[in-house]
Amino acid sequence: MSTATHNQPLPADAPAHPHPGISGDGHGHGTRRSYLIGFALSVVLTAIPFWLVMADVIADTTIATLTIMAFGVAQILVHMIYFLHMNTRSEGGWTMMAAIFTIIVIVIALSGSLWVMYHLNTNMMPGHVMDPALMM
Repeated sequence: MSTATHNQPLPADAPAHPHPGISGDGHGHGTRRSYLIGFALSVVLTAIPFWLVMADVIADTTIATLTIMAFGVAQILVHMIYFLHMNTRSEGGWTMMAAIFTIIVIVIALSGSLWVMYHLNTNMMPGHVMDPALMM
């Protein structure tokens, strides 16, 4: 392209930003500050559950599992807001509908996985001790 096309004045109805749709209608990209906030929150939301498990802070496994799942859900929300830029304004709310659908699928997958693991542990790990005389 020649420099003449870059130096021509903009029409009166042209947007001030060189990329239409990026400023003002909810399609904006994040700033460096928002990415750093998202990164810091992600690190914290990863480090706390890691510390909880490694230091054996919570003795009850049910409470520990629910706590770790809560941190996981919080981290998913941080990623959706700070890195995927999902909000109710962009694309007429369709990204929020996609987010809600994603959350429903994640809840089903997580609860189903926990249900299967619990029942496998209950049914496959019997509490009785086998008699060595009967094993022969």
